[in-house]
Amino acid sequence: MKPVEAYISQFNEPARSMLNEIRSIFFELFPDIEERISYNMPSYRNEKYTLYFAGYKNHIGFYPIGRGIELEDELSDYRAKNAKDTLHFPYNNPLPTELIKKIIMLHLTS
Repeated sequence: MKPVEAYISQFNEPARSMLNEIRSIFFELFPDIEERISYNMPSYRNEKYTLYFAGYKNHIGFYPIGRGIELEDELSDYRAKNAKDTLHFPYNNPLPTELIKKIIMLHLTS
């Protein structure tokens, strides 16, 4: 089992499925992306930028989202209250997969 698979396997549903869905999006967009555990969470990187996500009790955290002013209207509902570069995706809501794809593309293709 790969380290990220082991990380995700420790979560119960619906967290596990949602974490796997985010992982799948990275590989859908970038089949050869570098995947590893960094700072105790899954990370995905290219030559210039790294994106992370992590599971918590009530949500998934997605980091860092400093860039993306053009997406601000879409991001505002998910911005963490205490951290400007963090998004929270609650387990009791569907994942905003199209938004996640936009974020990944914005950060990993610039």
